[in-house]
Amino acid sequence: MLFELGCSALLSEPATTVNHLKAALEEPELAPELREAVTYRLAQALAHTDRMGEAAAIVAAEAKHSTNARTRLRMQAETFQWNAFRADEEDSPARSRSLARLADHLTGRGKAERYILGLRAWDAMVRGEPAETALRYAEEALEGGLPWTDDNWGFEVPVMVALVFMYCDQPGRADELFNQGIADCERKGWRGAHLSFGLTLLGYIKFHRGRLAEAEDLVHSGLRIADRVGQQIPAQWFALGILIEILLARGRIQEAQELSDTYNYGQVVPGAVVYPDSETVYSELLIARGLRTDAEERLRAVGRRLEPRGMRNPMWCPWRPLLAQTIAHTDPGEAADIAQEAVDSARRFGTPGAIGRALHAAAKVASGADSLALMAEAVRQLERSPAAYELAQALVDHGAMLSRAGLPQDAADLLMRGLESAALCGADALAARAREELAASGLRPLQLRTVDSDSLTSQEKAVAERAAQGWENKRIAEDLSIKERTVELLLSGAFRKLGTDRSGLAGLLPHQTRGSGIRGVPPGR
Repeated sequence: MLFELGCSALLSEPATTVNHLKAALEEPELAPELREAVTYRLAQALAHTDRMGEAAAIVAAEAKHSTNARTRLRMQAETFQWNAFRADEEDSPARSRSLARLADHLTGRGKAERYILGLRAWDAMVRGEPAETALRYAEEALEGGLPWTDDNWGFEVPVMVALVFMYCDQPGRADELFNQGIADCERKGWRGAHLSFGLTLLGYIKFHRGRLAEAEDLVHSGLRIADRVGQQIPAQWFALGILIEILLARGRIQEAQELSDTYNYGQVVPGAVVYPDSETVYSELLIARGLRTDAEERLRAVGRRLEPRGMRNPMWCPWRPLLAQTIAHTDPGEAADIAQEAVDSARRFGTPGAIGRALHAAAKVASGADSLALMAEAVRQLERSPAAYELAQALVDHGAMLSRAGLPQDAADLLMRGLESAALCGADALAARAREELAASGLRPLQLRTVDSDSLTSQEKAVAERAAQGWENKRIAEDLSIKERTVELLLSGAFRKLGTDRSGLAGLLPHQTRGSGIRGVPPGR
């Protein structure tokens, strides 16, 4: 009865769940299956009330004392999960090594094994191992299914697996997985913390796809639900950080500051690892307000916290690029070194989006010809990714640089593309800046082509089909009798609309185009 009472309150009152389930565990004679279920639910409730250390300790103790091999494996998975979200975890690299060894020696593909593979995918991504490694484990975890609404397993690992795709330049795939998971939650009537996380993180995925208005609406919905569940809980921290990032991207700095003040965001450090990292987001807000000294202090603290834990992926937490830009005027030498460290980490991770973002930051702290060269490479990389908002930023910055370098025609092309991209994203302040740069160059914006649609044009479809079959851009250009640069731009549009880089094209092209074969080339060749 205590177990049932606890479960019934989990979605809306996790603190009440903790009380009921702790009482249930104190009962002298619990059947092993019930003890496992109570332990798992108690850990989940503790985690949702920002008590990660207690959650990890509960499942670790059960793993140690259980005599059932399946239960031990399941509790090991839970221990890995909750320790990964502990802000005070003492030896993250040791956990990562243990998790990697366990994942590589799994002999089965039962549910516990798939959860461990999912955790391994997440850990690889956060640590900045090659994206191919993270994606391989994520795909293995999904084989056989990772449902969000299994009564005996949590939704946390399925969520983490979906987000691996987002961070690895495949947010369209993450979008699909989240829509399926949220629909399952709603069918079961789960409308508390689970739905809050789902809506909030779906908004984060939309943000990564450059759909700022849609992202804002989703995260506002997630925050409203989180507010009803409790105060200063992980669901709130996630929503606040993402919403502040979105508001800053849209240029609404005062609104972001008011939101921060209302919730005391940036003044209270969560007990859980949240993403985006709360101190890093607050530093972005400080930078936007011109408070660079305060931002520098916080960003250095982020580095001291994350580096010993091995959390080095700049896509997951861009503290290095932000710090480099923050100190560029006071210590350009250190800024350049820090920016290069971020570029090196991004290249190890290997996605165009990560590399492009890091190069963009490096260009902003460099000078002269070096700055122009880095910004040009940043644009090229971001064109190969689905990062629409970041590409718009880089286009406007590159155009502004070329304008100041006395190359107005080259600048105009980039500024117009940046203006169109910013308008499509809903990045109002960036669009306004692009217009100002055009006006300063003596140019007037042409009529914008900002029809927002996910449908590929016939040309985008043609080049995307061929790219999905493994064709190089030169061959595509020759086959379609167009310039190679035109192929690059058409693919960039397809990447934005589908939410993927080149490696994920085949999985996200509409079904009627996949596997159709092109000019005698069999599917998959």
